[in-house]
Amino acid sequence: MTSDQIKEQLKQVKYPGFSRDIVSFGLVRTAGFFDGTVKVALSLTSNDPKAPLQLKTDVEKALRGLPGVKDILVEIAVAPAKTPPPAAGVTATGGNLAGNAGAPKKIRHAVAIASGKGGVGKSTFSVNLACGLAQLLELQGRPGRVGLLDCDIYGPSVPLMMGLSGRPEVEGDGTDAMLVPMERYGVKVMSMGFLVDENTPVVWRGPMIMKTIQQFVQNVKWGELDVLLIDLPPGTGDAQLSLVQTIPLDGAVLVTTPQLAATNVARKGGLMFQKVNVPLLGVAENMSYFVDPSGQRHDLFGSGGGVITAEKLGTVLLGQVPLIPEIRAGGDSGVPIVVSAPQSLAAGVFREMGEAVLARLQKSTVPPR
Repeated sequence: MTSDQIKEQLKQVKYPGFSRDIVSFGLVRTAGFFDGTVKVALSLTSNDPKAPLQLKTDVEKALRGLPGVKDILVEIAVAPAKTPPPAAGVTATGGNLAGNAGAPKKIRHAVAIASGKGGVGKSTFSVNLACGLAQLLELQGRPGRVGLLDCDIYGPSVPLMMGLSGRPEVEGDGTDAMLVPMERYGVKVMSMGFLVDENTPVVWRGPMIMKTIQQFVQNVKWGELDVLLIDLPPGTGDAQLSLVQTIPLDGAVLVTTPQLAATNVARKGGLMFQKVNVPLLGVAENMSYFVDPSGQRHDLFGSGGGVITAEKLGTVLLGQVPLIPEIRAGGDSGVPIVVSAPQSLAAGVFREMGEAVLARLQKSTVPPR
């Protein structure tokens, strides 16, 4: 029996009070089988003394009866929580992603936008996709139900691209205080860029990054949203792992440019999401091609990289965004091309990808939380 087979069986074990399993929450550290004994090590952050006992019982129940299993050893390392653990961090107040048991979710879908590699235009993509989704939902009579969370702690660029500045308002006092996201173009926005001076570099280690992301999730008054897009920084480090352990993600979109140097790294980012059981909604190919004034298409960064990446990851190519100056100019001016030129080819591509994301979210097999 392999470690993967044991983890597959452990997907039956839900975190107490929630319908998401302990594998997708990233709580399973190791799982092995030797001479008839299954050994599982869990790691969780909790102030609830009942949670480890319940998890131990549920793990033993899930593994008992497997062929060849004579004994089960479950080790659970528990760290006290200054802030709520991944599962408990999603509470019913203000801007969080779900209600308590039986209460309705305030945010219907949380979707990560990732690239693995920097420089592929991920934030530009996120901003335009968010605006495109807001336009689509407004046509359905659901305005103001898109959120954009900028988790690029070191280099937040979403405020510039959305034309937003200043500080967010705070409602409440003390531990009940909630940040109110800024709003423009029908999109609610929260970013580290609102909280630090633009001339002040953020020089933080991993734990501080994780704490900030948790606060963005737990202490922002998002209200009722259909979709929350989460713009991740490049890489597969602290910020990414903290996010997938803090937020019950409904899916992820990978952004890449066509060339091999970008697609290889994007594929690794996709594999990270697969390892933590976050569904891949698709791949978006940015800066895909350039059309000159005569109408001739030029593949400046090669071609086919997005399709190949999607095929290797077992997902779909959501669309190809052309390389045009207007997209860059829209980011610099704070008016995304989906807003400034809604009838343009590029705006149409972003809206089509938004429709594809919504459709794939509707078909998602992720259980309700």
